Amino acid sequence: MKVLALDSSGLVASVAVVEDDGVCGNLLAEYTVNYKKTHSQTLLPMLDEIAKMIELDLNTIDAIAVAAGPGSFTGLRIGSATAKGLGLALEKPLVHIPTVDALAYNLYGTDRIICPLMDARRNQVYTGIYEFCDNALKVIEPQTVVGIDDITKKLCELEREVIFLGDGVPVYIEALTERLMAGQKFSFAPSHLSKQRAGAVAALAVQYIREGKTESAADHRPDYLRLSQAERERAEKEAQRHE
Repeated sequence: MKVLALDSSGLVASVAVVEDDGVCGNLLAEYTVNYKKTHSQTLLPMLDEIAKMIELDLNTIDAIAVAAGPGSFTGLRIGSATAKGLGLALEKPLVHIPTVDALAYNLYGTDRIICPLMDARRNQVYTGIYEFCDNALKVIEPQTVVGIDDITKKLCELEREVIFLGDGVPVYIEALTERLMAGQKFSFAPSHLSKQRAGAVAALAVQYIREGKTESAADHRPDYLRLSQAERERAEKEAQRHE
């Protein structure tokens, strides 16, 4: 089984191909870029480059996995549109992977509590709380959008060592240090594991496929978790009209 994975949910654009060998899987290729270009400029050229490098015939893939949100509204639309287009053209199923779950999967095997933090702007983060049990990712708190105070409070209640990762870490590092320094052990993932990676999306997708968790390209919709700025402004204007 061969899985193509896409992640454009955050600052990083990433494409990967994983082949399930029935044991631990084989990462055939991964292309990740964290630079000042829009995902619409990078995602398809990255896929094309990977396909050339590993002589990949896209018709031979079995499924397309996509980091389906939450995350950047524009990034999610680009990733989902790309996955849907490929799924429809190739007649392949999609695997809908929660973005924060995939980010946590970067730290496979750690014995610490995992807390991904994606900067959601407006003093909020996309986050969740995870751990690994029996070589499987366990969701303690499902992905959500909250203020940094809310998530640190929940972590303190667990009274366990925490490892943080994600683009929200540098944004909220001072707040994290202030709120957790009193006896709470915590650390930060190294740079090569701290951002979104399509390899993690693909690896988690293999598990989902084994569990029968796929969807058609036509049915796929990203998970935004909150309204976009345009939708919020429209709702505010509507509310003002009715006052």
